[in-house]
Amino acid sequence: MIEKINDITYSILNDLKELNEYIYNNPELGNEEFKSSKAHIELLKKYGFQVEEEYLGIKTGFKAYYKSKKEGPAISYLSEYDALPKIGHGCGHNLLGTTSTGAAIVLKHLLDDIGGTVVVFGTPAEETNGAKVKMVEEGAFEGIDVAMLAHPSSTYSKSGTSLAMEAIQFTFKGKASHAASDPDKGINALDAVIMTFNSINALREHILPSARIHGIIREGGKAANIVPDLAIAQFYVRTSRKAYLQKLTEKVKNCARGAALATGASLQISNYELGYDDLVTNETLSEIFTKNLKSQGVQNPDNIKLTFGSVDMGNVSHVCPAIHPYFGIHGDDSIAAHTEEFRDATLTDKAYENMIITINALVNTGVQVIQNKDLLEKIREEFNASKN
Repeated sequence: MIEKINDITYSILNDLKELNEYIYNNPELGNEEFKSSKAHIELLKKYGFQVEEEYLGIKTGFKAYYKSKKEGPAISYLSEYDALPKIGHGCGHNLLGTTSTGAAIVLKHLLDDIGGTVVVFGTPAEETNGAKVKMVEEGAFEGIDVAMLAHPSSTYSKSGTSLAMEAIQFTFKGKASHAASDPDKGINALDAVIMTFNSINALREHILPSARIHGIIREGGKAANIVPDLAIAQFYVRTSRKAYLQKLTEKVKNCARGAALATGASLQISNYELGYDDLVTNETLSEIFTKNLKSQGVQNPDNIKLTFGSVDMGNVSHVCPAIHPYFGIHGDDSIAAHTEEFRDATLTDKAYENMIITINALVNTGVQVIQNKDLLEKIREEFNASKN
């Protein structure tokens, strides 16, 4: 089967390269990916997919699908295509989306023989307000049996974990006054922000080592001789498990509440971005994918990538068996993600060589899930157990 899959992948390779390079040359920020989403949609339509554009009201999101005449499981691949400010595709989402869309097209060629359905979700804004969050909330993954994507990286790594994350904004409002002649008439909102930072720094001694809290001051006053009447701080709070995130976030909020009480400033708490759940890898599905990489000669693809970042694929993994592995595109550990060097590596021969291997593994994993009822049942059992 892998040889047949490989032949199909090579038959569409020129189209995939064109897609990858077009998106590379037209980087768009999250929820602004009009050219990128259109390019994916046009390619999927070319290969016979039905497409729901502006899916769930998300302007640059889509759902593309092909259902064979034979009943069978629904396999989904998730395409990302948002870029970073100034850097462009420093996270490699041009190649990530191309890999997912390519895998769906290849699997579609096989479905009339083996049965089942293949679905591609175009998921904008992973770097900020991840569309997968809304898709999960709106029930997009109901009826989906497995969800997969593979992210470009320096080397191959198994699907592991990610941190649950909440993005909190603290807006303090005080009272302006002349800072020299009438300081007693003012309420310093910036002092409340600074006290919040100091309280959070004291809190760090009493949080789990895996947790992360980091923030910035978005607004801190206009002039040194005016008591700041408005100050805004934004924080990311991250933990390895969703349940602990709720507890830690409340402690962080209490730091801000205490600062407001101490200074007399009023406090408004809000979320400035969508929160992400922790990634729960389905190990049964992950093992099949890893074996399919090994069968193509990939060395050490079963190392687990330890990440302290957060991904909206985490939300998907709480409603559907999912994996989020990484595939190498350059092999140079000195090249970090979110850099121009990483961006340019997505166009190299090495990147395309490993994209082909990864597409083949994603497709063969889908085939095995469709054809092996016992495997699918094991995947479902693990997923159900993970929710308890």
